[in-house]
Amino acid sequence: MLAADRARKARHDQNRPSARQRGYTGQWEQARIEFLRAAPFCRFCGNPATVVDHIKPHRGDMRLFWSRQNWQPLCVPCHSSIKQARERRQ
Repeated sequence: MLAADRARKARHDQNRPSARQRGYTGQWEQARIEFLRAAPFCRFCGNPATVVDHIKPHRGDMRLFWSRQNWQPLCVPCHSSIKQARERRQ
């Protein structure tokens, strides 16, 4: 990662609310576990999924955050690469 990228991400993180403030609470963790039991494989590659991804970024919209139609199962590599690349292009 380039130094400029690290600096940009650090600036972003300073202004970003905590995970808890963004809705990732115990209630989310339970919903996440249930969702991954029902949809255990990554939508992109078919490997075991460990991430419940919001298809459309919720950006604090709790209705969109909790909409299961907006959730997809992903593995960490696909979430960290394919999904992030798609969001950067939008």
